[in-house]
Amino acid sequence: MHTRNRLLIFGASLVLCAAASGATTPDAAHIVAAGNGHGAPPCASCHGADGGGQAAAGFPLLAHHDTAYLRRQLDSFADGSRANTTMAPIAKSLTAAERQALATYYARMPLPAATQRPAADSNTDRARGEQLATRGMWDQQVPGCVQCHGPHGVGVGTNFPPLAGQSAVYIANQLRDWRSGTRKNEPLGLMQHVASALSDADIQAVSAWFAAQPAGDQGGKP
Repeated sequence: MHTRNRLLIFGASLVLCAAASGATTPDAAHIVAAGNGHGAPPCASCHGADGGGQAAAGFPLLAHHDTAYLRRQLDSFADGSRANTTMAPIAKSLTAAERQALATYYARMPLPAATQRPAADSNTDRARGEQLATRGMWDQQVPGCVQCHGPHGVGVGTNFPPLAGQSAVYIANQLRDWRSGTRKNEPLGLMQHVASALSDADIQAVSAWFAAQPAGDQGGKP
């Protein structure tokens, strides 16, 4: 075959491969709105069309989180290092490319207009929650949460997600999961140590305090 013809065929093959690759790129917006057709339901059914979550049900705010953090959580649900009866089968039904596409989609989503949660009920010790959040319990080697999660818990980069404006139900559930070992997808074991030092009343107090803070910019968006 003539060299020129070989080059033309090779070039056409590259174009076809590129087109095929583009055609199979996951459509995150479609998955959010309608699911992936392979076991994953629409993300919006729990996390809302705006990524704001459902506070009372404990479904978290996802909008404007760090891309790598979101991807790690989906991977952790899929591999079992973060146990959850709802999210585990969903994450397992997503391909790696779909998990990445969804992480990127939510990271680029702006914060919903209203991300400050209702004030805690009268049974919650607000002063105790603020103490744990801002100063910690150094007699038990527990730093203030904001030392890692940023001022008012707005989040810092890939490893320390936003707490401000999250559902108190969600935050409390995660602290209990860290304490029990149900969640163990944090390499340094910091959260297991922190959560194990907290009583149930401490967990309720600090969760309510962060839920009442307005969500803000992490400063590290993709």
